[in-house]
Amino acid sequence: MAVKSDTFPKLLLENARRFGDRPAIREKEFGIWQTWNWRQVADEVRALACGFAARGFKRGDRVAIVGDNRPRLYWTMAAAQSIGGVPVPTYQDAVAEEIQYVLEHAEVKFVVAEDQEQVDKILDVQERCPSLREIFFDDTRGMRKYDQSRLIDFEVLQREGREFDQKNPDYFVQQVEQGKGEDVAILLYTSGTTGRPKGVVLTHDNVLITARNGIEFDHLTQDEEVLAYLPMAWVGDHIFSYAQSYVSGFCVSCPENASTVMHDLREIGPTYFFAPPPIFESLLTNVMIRMEDAARISQIIFTYFMRVARSVGPKILAKEAVSIKDKWLYKLGHLLVYGPLKNTLGMSRIQLAYTAGEAIGPDIFDFYRSLGINIKQLYGQTEASVNVTLQPDGEVYPDTVGKPAPQVEIKIADDGEVLYRSPGVFQCYFKNEAETREIKTEEGWVHTGDAGFIDDRGHLKIIDRAKDVGKLNDGSIFAPKYVENKLKFFPHIKEVVAFGDGRDYCAVMVNIDMEAVANWAERNNISYASYQELAARPEVYQLIEDGVSKVNEELAADPNLAASQIRRFLVLHKELDADDGELTRTRKVRRRFIADKYRTLVDALYSDKKSCFIETEVAFEDGRTGSISADLQIRDLNVYTDLKKAS
Repeated sequence: MAVKSDTFPKLLLENARRFGDRPAIREKEFGIWQTWNWRQVADEVRALACGFAARGFKRGDRVAIVGDNRPRLYWTMAAAQSIGGVPVPTYQDAVAEEIQYVLEHAEVKFVVAEDQEQVDKILDVQERCPSLREIFFDDTRGMRKYDQSRLIDFEVLQREGREFDQKNPDYFVQQVEQGKGEDVAILLYTSGTTGRPKGVVLTHDNVLITARNGIEFDHLTQDEEVLAYLPMAWVGDHIFSYAQSYVSGFCVSCPENASTVMHDLREIGPTYFFAPPPIFESLLTNVMIRMEDAARISQIIFTYFMRVARSVGPKILAKEAVSIKDKWLYKLGHLLVYGPLKNTLGMSRIQLAYTAGEAIGPDIFDFYRSLGINIKQLYGQTEASVNVTLQPDGEVYPDTVGKPAPQVEIKIADDGEVLYRSPGVFQCYFKNEAETREIKTEEGWVHTGDAGFIDDRGHLKIIDRAKDVGKLNDGSIFAPKYVENKLKFFPHIKEVVAFGDGRDYCAVMVNIDMEAVANWAERNNISYASYQELAARPEVYQLIEDGVSKVNEELAADPNLAASQIRRFLVLHKELDADDGELTRTRKVRRRFIADKYRTLVDALYSDKKSCFIETEVAFEDGRTGSISADLQIRDLNVYTDLKKAS
């Protein structure tokens, strides 16, 4: 009897039958790619699920997953779902206290941890997690001297599962067949930009219908290649590396470790790629650094053909008509510049790339499309199972996030807030009815908290977070994220926090990109001993000021944004860090937290001070805390009043 594929485990069994010998997942270990086909994955998941059952795991129980992208951790999700359990992935770089909150709040019974580092975090908080019963680990390195009565090797768990399976041969399939599309599939905790993370409850229907719609929209097939390198706790990875792989049958590859991602990306040559804007920004920064080190003739060739690319590339990608001369120049540019550059980036085979999570700078977006890389933006949320809008082929614009995704409805509230409803809409926030009622209406509409509008092309434009969009004292609209993204196009600027709501003018705090600025400093014989010292150098201030002035020139050319020109800035003495609470685990700026933490600096930006002393507490990786202090320079800038001159 055919199994209705309305859950992940049912899809897994179907894929084992349909694509049995096709590769399902890979992992690079010790420099060698290990591959499992769909039939082997089904066997591994079955053994693991039966192992959980032998250990007393029941339908409805929750298992936390802590670690980098690993086949065994993806199998853990499918195994828990196979017997009616709920996987709860956590961010691998989260500190012990952050993981403790998730374990306690989700009432986790089992934990599957990748390695010694993650096990240590769990052991640190185990006594404060009353529901936690057992801890399993994947990587045995460094675990020999640990108390094995408290920890169980992953292979031992699977061995017990195979023994259980032999004694109960019908158990696994019966459990899988009991599953229904409306069952809870996963519990994903938001990154927590405004407070404690919320547990988003998603069903199999939520995730799989969204995944299927995305596959049909973009014509994805079982032949795609994907690199899984983003946090498993993030809904984007859950859709692109797990759900869509199970629905279409394509292969997912797990990199050896975080430091080898770029090398592994080039080896795999994915056809389908997803990255949040900071990844694309970082890749572009690396390109610019390499070009600054290149020979003069190479710089001239690169600059010339990138001008050609920006003029012609997006038109060719959109299949618009271009002149024979432009087409010939673009082909020559591909031979000399674009092709080698895409190969260096690991993007030679990409047919489709997506970015989301926050707005990407238009200049950065256009850069990749000019190379012939079909990058698109989508707008999504964890609460939507990702997709709210998608950009159709031939309608890809840097200033919009596309049209409503299949089966998604969008409306704009009177106050400009974007609302949506779809089959992907979450069931609730776990153990938080009040928050659920506040975000999700009885009719199924979800409040996004983002301000936006539908343009005359039917595309959604997001201005900023609704709570962040404000006004300057002269009544002009102020959208900080727009200003920040303009500045982050410059390779020497890694992060920006803009202020202006309720103020007379816009001012910003800047984080330099250490790699880019260090490279620049070396070429210019500028000495330094630390990030703090480099950030304070007057030459670095001038470098940043040049970029800010260019942004002011662009802002002045837009009558709606001219008032948002930056009047004052400073360069922070430390990098904004998630461990210090300044960023979320997905590297989103926690604007209000930063405004409070650096209140002294914000006040100084809106005074006549030319410098300001600050002492800041920082957290180290081993859990210790310390403090750093600095006397930060504040620079004033000229603003443009002649719009014709600026344009």
